[in-house]
Amino acid sequence: MNRRTLLKTFAAGALATAAGRLFAAPANTPRFLLVFLRGGYDAANLLIPISSNFYYAARPNIAIAKPGNDLASALPLNTDWGLHPALRDSLYPLYQNGQLAFIPFAGTDDTTRSHFETQDSIELGQGPGFLHSDHSGFLNRLAQELQGTTPIAFTEQLPLIMQGRQEVPNIALRNASKPGVDARQSSLIASMYHGSPLAESVEQGFAVRDEALHTLETEMNQASRNAITAKGFELEARRIARLMLDKYTLGFVDVGGWDTHVGQGGATGALAGRFDELGRGLAAYADEMGSAWHNTVVMVISEFGRTFRENGNRGTDHGHGTVYWVLGGGLGAKGIVGQQQAVTEATLFQNRDYPVLNEYRNVLGGLFSRLYGLNATQIERVFPGAKPSDLGLV
Repeated sequence: MNRRTLLKTFAAGALATAAGRLFAAPANTPRFLLVFLRGGYDAANLLIPISSNFYYAARPNIAIAKPGNDLASALPLNTDWGLHPALRDSLYPLYQNGQLAFIPFAGTDDTTRSHFETQDSIELGQGPGFLHSDHSGFLNRLAQELQGTTPIAFTEQLPLIMQGRQEVPNIALRNASKPGVDARQSSLIASMYHGSPLAESVEQGFAVRDEALHTLETEMNQASRNAITAKGFELEARRIARLMLDKYTLGFVDVGGWDTHVGQGGATGALAGRFDELGRGLAAYADEMGSAWHNTVVMVISEFGRTFRENGNRGTDHGHGTVYWVLGGGLGAKGIVGQQQAVTEATLFQNRDYPVLNEYRNVLGGLFSRLYGLNATQIERVFPGAKPSDLGLV
């Protein structure tokens, strides 16, 4: 194994340099977790425009019924919007307690409808005509602006959004009990770099991984005895919460499987199952954070929404505008926030999708300004060219 291969392994593994050294953050420290739903989820069947007759005409097979006594009907939020019934027991109580808000008509100005191009565009956070000189991700730039923050990506590879000058560790928690490099290999690698300029970084990287795995050991053992929670995103979310509660303050995780071209389902089916699992995971994260939940913000985004009309395969295709979710124990704005408009055929973007009225960099810029007290110059470095909009989320 040569040094180039080893360095590539470090970049992909759960390793970090001095910037990633673990510490215990106080409960009142602001924490932010970004959850990226890769695949473009169908926002119109998550936040349901129950006052729109066009919604029910456009989706004869997959629409969610208006609120009623039926368990398959939408959960009432206000006179215009309802929530998918799969979230009845997980996130609906958080909404009722003012700990969950939604931002409809959200997204990016990118109109390629390409998963990869739009994901990259969002993760870079640069916007049309504004290219950052170091080609870094916006969460990495945010970490550079925050003194004392400890960022981490809960991913197999370090995502674009976390790449940049700030050193950021990454760890894939679904396989946290099986490190890619065992103790014997760790010792061998460390000996190869002994006496070199990289020796300290290598040792610290293995230390971060070992401490993270040790932190998770107790919870993982409990999960193995209690099979009801030992699956899917719920288990991963609890692991993320344990690390962010004790060690990290700025996190990123992505969840795939949202590209529903065929057999999407309505109140039940494939998409409903994904909503159920995601909702249980987010609720578990909130529960695990304890008193720190009051100073925690979680935002759920996706690269784009999906076509408003269902297709011939009872699914939906790549769209444009979507709906963002914002969770936290100390939210200021509650309910449905941001710029909105009536949902009609005439208001569709290019006669097919939700329009984007709440541009993601503006929304996140306003949130970061409130959450961290960043000034206009700092926000400009994170999101060049953005015009932050204060939605009062915190």
